[in-house]
Amino acid sequence: MTRDTAAAGASTAPDVREPLELGSVTLPNRLYRAPLLECAGNGPEAVETLIADLEPAAASGAGLVCQGATIVRPEGGCAAPGMTRVHDPAFVAQLERLTDAIHSHGGRIALQLEHGGLRSMETWHAQFRAENPDLKQLAVSEPPWLLRLLDRAGFLSYDPHVLSTAEVYELATAFGRSAGWAVEAGYDVIHLAGANMGLLHQFCSPFYNHRDDEFGDYGRFFEVVREEIRAHAGDVPVITKVPAETETPPFVRRTRSAREAVQLCQRLASAGYDGLVPVHGSVFWDMSIVRGEFPGRAWREESHREGYERAFGSRARAALVAVANWVESLQYDFEPAWNADLCRRVRERVDVPVLCEGGIRERAHVDSLLGDACDAVGMARPFYAEPRLPARLLAPDADDAAVVCENCNNCVVPQATGEAGVCRTPAVLERAGRLRKRGAYDSEE
Repeated sequence: MTRDTAAAGASTAPDVREPLELGSVTLPNRLYRAPLLECAGNGPEAVETLIADLEPAAASGAGLVCQGATIVRPEGGCAAPGMTRVHDPAFVAQLERLTDAIHSHGGRIALQLEHGGLRSMETWHAQFRAENPDLKQLAVSEPPWLLRLLDRAGFLSYDPHVLSTAEVYELATAFGRSAGWAVEAGYDVIHLAGANMGLLHQFCSPFYNHRDDEFGDYGRFFEVVREEIRAHAGDVPVITKVPAETETPPFVRRTRSAREAVQLCQRLASAGYDGLVPVHGSVFWDMSIVRGEFPGRAWREESHREGYERAFGSRARAALVAVANWVESLQYDFEPAWNADLCRRVRERVDVPVLCEGGIRERAHVDSLLGDACDAVGMARPFYAEPRLPARLLAPDADDAAVVCENCNNCVVPQATGEAGVCRTPAVLERAGRLRKRGAYDSEE
């Protein structure tokens, strides 16, 4: 199916405050809080933590609030400490308090489902590996040779369990069951973490997927997951990220091109996905995901040092990771709306909404993207500094509004130690504080 591009070009671009039909759900506007790591876990305070993190976005006007990656299996699969699991229906039922809080402000809420596969903590987190020596990574295929080299060098630890065909179907069912429980708890949309080197991404990547069964077809796992969600959760809208591995270092030969990512988006739209989030990225967990400055402050903070040593194995190894982070920051400098070109190419070829995120920082940029590159615009890291950001961006006089986030990434690195995602840059927090005192985050519901 293709969008009527002639009609789209002749029409007026939608205003960000206009509603958007996403499958069977109507979003009240086209600005959304993209998925972030809440680090809420599953303990007794998990639901309260999630409400505290997510409700301000809805209260200030976000049309859709995405709860960040949650794991569909009872063990393993977490890419970072403190990720929430949704394998237990009793726990998911408690999340109705969260969905009620979002709905009380007229917003809609999405649950992002994930499994980390080879990116999981059982690969890279030294203390977690030591405490869980028998835990194996779920793998699409044997790890690529480049990753095996890092294993031999002692920086990563691979003991993968390559999924059989039957086990792949069982994993897809786990996604479907979690989606069903989420809908019962009041979630409006299911969001799949189809990029950023998680297991879904690994299934659609030539770098990771060397299978010789039906799941060697790079789009097949996405199709089966969609079928399972439909079987367990009915007509709930399902969206997914779709990766183009265009930021992979040139020495890696087998990657997914932008053209192939567009083709996969077309296939997924035909398979029943209700929205698509195309993103540029790499086959590695690197700064192509969070472009911007080297987070020097976060690496220097004495309060995080022991956490880095536990995560990476020693002070020396943590220092090497920091150096690698610095090198990546030189390659992946901040670029406004870095996924817009890919989103535009996809939007020309599908009939379902295309959602754009990654480096969007100004209201003027939001307005220029809507109706051209995408149908809705998401922001993520800026919410760490401004939990009530939509109040500013959706205001009638917001034409020149811009986020206070400096793309410094000091919010990101401490999450490797289990720290919550919050802004840690004094100058940014000071600007947000001045705006708060002026009432910039007040909104009428």
